[in-house]
Amino acid sequence: MAEPFTEKQGQYLAFIYNYSVMFDQPPAEADLQRFFGTSPSTIHQMLVTLSEKGLISRTPGKARSILLMVDPEEIPRLVRPYAARA
Repeated sequence: MAEPFTEKQGQYLAFIYNYSVMFDQPPAEADLQRFFGTSPSTIHQMLVTLSEKGLISRTPGKARSILLMVDPEEIPRLVRPYAARA
């Protein structure tokens, strides 16, 4: 069973969910980086954390392999990051 998630982790899950619905494939780490305006290492660490908590699953070495392990009804509404609103 997946662990509870923080507000920030919820936003990452929301982005992954919405991106997957819109484009019929999971986002790449670069897509997350552009949306959240953070560094590649920050994105990678967040994905590691989400995976360790059982919130997502990934296939090592395979691009765009993020799979949500959370019921979509538990995922919060996606809010555009403040830095990207301007």
